[in-house]
Amino acid sequence: MPADLAVIGLGHLGLPLAQAAVTAGIDTVGYDPDPRPYAELRAGRSPVEGSLTASEVRRMLSGGFRPTTDAAELGRVRTAVICSPTPLGPDRTVDLTALGDAARALASRLRPHTTVLLESAVPPGTTETFLRPLLEEGSGLVAGRDFHLACSPGRLDPGNRTRTLANTPKVIGGLTPACTESAAAVYGRLTDKVVRARGPREAEMTKVLETNFRHVNIALVNEMAVLCHDLGVDFWDVIRCAETKPFGFQPFRPGPGVGGHGVPVDPSGPPHGGHSSGHPLRMVSLAQEINDRMPRYVIQRCATLLNEHGKSVRGARVLLLGVTYKPDTADQEAAPAREIATRLMDMGAQIGYHDPHVLDWRVRERPVPRADSLYEAAAAADLTVLLQQHRTYDLQGLAVKAQLLLDTRGATPAGAAHRL
Repeated sequence: MPADLAVIGLGHLGLPLAQAAVTAGIDTVGYDPDPRPYAELRAGRSPVEGSLTASEVRRMLSGGFRPTTDAAELGRVRTAVICSPTPLGPDRTVDLTALGDAARALASRLRPHTTVLLESAVPPGTTETFLRPLLEEGSGLVAGRDFHLACSPGRLDPGNRTRTLANTPKVIGGLTPACTESAAAVYGRLTDKVVRARGPREAEMTKVLETNFRHVNIALVNEMAVLCHDLGVDFWDVIRCAETKPFGFQPFRPGPGVGGHGVPVDPSGPPHGGHSSGHPLRMVSLAQEINDRMPRYVIQRCATLLNEHGKSVRGARVLLLGVTYKPDTADQEAAPAREIATRLMDMGAQIGYHDPHVLDWRVRERPVPRADSLYEAAAAADLTVLLQQHRTYDLQGLAVKAQLLLDTRGATPAGAAHRL
């Protein structure tokens, strides 16, 4: 059955896009070669933690959304949006394997006049020098002449119910002006505002800038938090004061590490066999190094606190609160909690956890005991570590019950706990 839109890749980018399209009345098919998302969606469940609720999935299905593992569906659409995952590989370069597989699956079925859009986070140049050749070679068509090609990197904030696709401006960069306008026509049905970039590289670099901006600024406050602790300065009070400045300052807050789907990228290197620019982003590399150190710093603070209270990490009962990468969501993507738990276990600690959004949590493939009663578990633990400040946590009450509380988010009242 023909559809107006195919969303390729039903992950944290593709699912919300498909939901927005169905809500806008667009006949939408969702393709993913992995059978698991298909099975979960057909059963009325979201295959992505912290993404759509079961009721939202059911509304999508009743609205006509069709998940599939059959690539033949891609040959029956007017628009195809590629939302394939592009994680960092072991060498910290972007892995384009899934994007390449999606491009080849689409290329063999690509029809003239189709609009192809790329939402995956990629290094600048990927649309033109990686995606375009795969589509042209597999289809025999020419981008910009026989079909439209544009990049519009995903901008959604998982779990944010205020900022949705509809009220978040979409940046679009087409291979040609006609490609840009074709993409703008598609996204104009989904969002209130479309921002036209000069071309695909500018659109791709926009995502790189936005992501690196976050990581660099978090690295700055993480480093300052460590310094201020050593100097006996309340850095949380410093931030409170600094954010009153009405210009030239945007508050960021330190934490136990940086998680999420937006990974810092140095686009100076060759992402897929191209040429290096020869100008590496040293600040991005340093920011990553600083942020990667934070879980180890948390462990250091844990050990020091226990030692100051006459206890050793070995044999200590440690309760971790909040194992997701952001508050009030079940999404655990790259959350620092797993590394912190692993290091504590290696030091001989007995680990337990509590998270209202995560009912089963595993470290090294082994289940971690989940606390049923938060206050009782905090009272029994030698050390309680707040890693994520979910809205449901009564931090004032928790500070009273816990034997020893380390707050890595600065969420507890001043003086109620040891803060990062």
